[in-house]
Amino acid sequence: MTATAGGDLAIVGARLRTNTDADSDATAILVRDGRIAMIGDDETILAAAAAAAAADAAASDAGIEVRDVAGATVTPGLFDSHTHPHWAADVTAGIDLGGLGTIAELRAAIAAEHARLPEGAWLRGWNLEYEAFEHGDEGPGAGEPAGLRGDLLEDAAPGRPVALICYDLHTALGTAPALAAAGITGPRDFDDASEIVVDASGIPTGELREPTAYNLLFDAAPKPSHDEERDALRDMFRRLAAAGLTGGAIMDGKDRTVELLAELEQRGELDHRVTVHHWHAVGDTDDDVARVIAAKDRCGRLWQTGAIKLFSDGVIDTGTAWLHEPDTCGDGRSAFWPSWERFGDVVRAYHDAGMLIATHAVGDYAVSRVLDVYASLPARDGLPFHSIEHLEVLSDADVDQLRAVASSGAGVAGVTASMQPLHMQWRAADHSDSWAMRLGEGRDETGYRVRDVLDAGVTLVLGSDWPVAQCDPRLGMAWARGRHTPGDASAHVFEPSQRLTGEEALLAYTLWPARARGHADRGVLAPGAVADLTVWGADPVSVSPDELPEVPIRLTVVDGRVVHEG
Repeated sequence: MTATAGGDLAIVGARLRTNTDADSDATAILVRDGRIAMIGDDETILAAAAAAAAADAAASDAGIEVRDVAGATVTPGLFDSHTHPHWAADVTAGIDLGGLGTIAELRAAIAAEHARLPEGAWLRGWNLEYEAFEHGDEGPGAGEPAGLRGDLLEDAAPGRPVALICYDLHTALGTAPALAAAGITGPRDFDDASEIVVDASGIPTGELREPTAYNLLFDAAPKPSHDEERDALRDMFRRLAAAGLTGGAIMDGKDRTVELLAELEQRGELDHRVTVHHWHAVGDTDDDVARVIAAKDRCGRLWQTGAIKLFSDGVIDTGTAWLHEPDTCGDGRSAFWPSWERFGDVVRAYHDAGMLIATHAVGDYAVSRVLDVYASLPARDGLPFHSIEHLEVLSDADVDQLRAVASSGAGVAGVTASMQPLHMQWRAADHSDSWAMRLGEGRDETGYRVRDVLDAGVTLVLGSDWPVAQCDPRLGMAWARGRHTPGDASAHVFEPSQRLTGEEALLAYTLWPARARGHADRGVLAPGAVADLTVWGADPVSVSPDELPEVPIRLTVVDGRVVHEG
């Protein structure tokens, strides 16, 4: 029995977007024990709330809380289909390096933090962008590619371990003191495509590609206490609630994540409804798979396990995405798994155990190969489709393959496309960004094809990949609808034919994620549905994409409890 219990609440004076065919004249909702009990007009709901309170001896003193939202719009609670809140609570503890486009700017930020920190403390930073290392700032070779090297930053924090992570969470950078503390002295062999980058002499440059390599660095850094880690995760969920999010899919789950969720719920401090995808590493053994399967039914009132996250490739910026054709640097033709047959065996084991699988696939060839594996799986009655995460670039043939899988009566007979158009914020209109330069002219125009995926009959869900990009779903929806920087009338529109409508963007954060995960009682405003609600200061469907990020979040309600009030 958990300490967290569903709340009782009445909301009146609202405009409802129910995601159903229900009466559009309804203006009020009654919630009992965390579920929607009734939808109707204000008078009906107020009377029902009064009657319910009178009949409930435990509630007779306080009654049922009534919130008059004065014309605000209520939607089902927003769900981020790809997020890393536990990881973000740790990663974002350092300095935010986003927007620093030169090595000189990075050195200045690191020097300022160095001056603030006590002696012996590690200096952590996040949101590091690759573009700063695309050219030299000063000295011999200025203007030439600098490369991702720790020695370029060392003198900004003399003698102090400096550990930075790039915005995409696929590459990290450490200075010599940090590498020494982590015991990183040269190249190593990894089970996956992770890499300790070294120079011609075999000396580490400081660049560490993919988690298996860079976790060596971060594992050597000081760790927060148990209470600090738990409270940081609690506060992270409250930060997400302030943006209107009521839940999300945690894509880097581990045993520790589950333990903290259970503890937070027992303490009555869990304000988010989450599904934990256990992160399966390439080096995990059959015994590891069996252990995860054995724990697949662990759950609480607001959290559940039973889901898996795997990687098929890396990212375009570092040449580790798996592409049909090599990128402009000759990279992009390697899978994350040394044995693709092993990938298929692992997927089949989790599939047969009834678990939900999400596979990271950024490159077009990675998407195609993962689809091949999914299509070979036997049907599972009553269980939802597996997902592919990101699908950043797709050829026409890949879209056709998605359509075929979505409409097939064989195998799993479907797939969910989990995409993040918000990541287009790092693209440049003149194709000068590292992502576009890696892909080459024309290929970058195959990016983030959300409209084509939706029109192919594939279930589409949206998310942020927080802390890779901002966690705010209003920004995510604005980018999906406008495909340009919100609020900037002069901003370049990337592939305008791929824009979503306002209703589609909202559905991709509400109803469609619920359907993709097999939940009939989520993503809608209807009697019997869980009372996860987002209350907006204006209708998120009818306002323009440019206006959407500034729409106030009046209330965020999880399980019938108000967890944020704006």
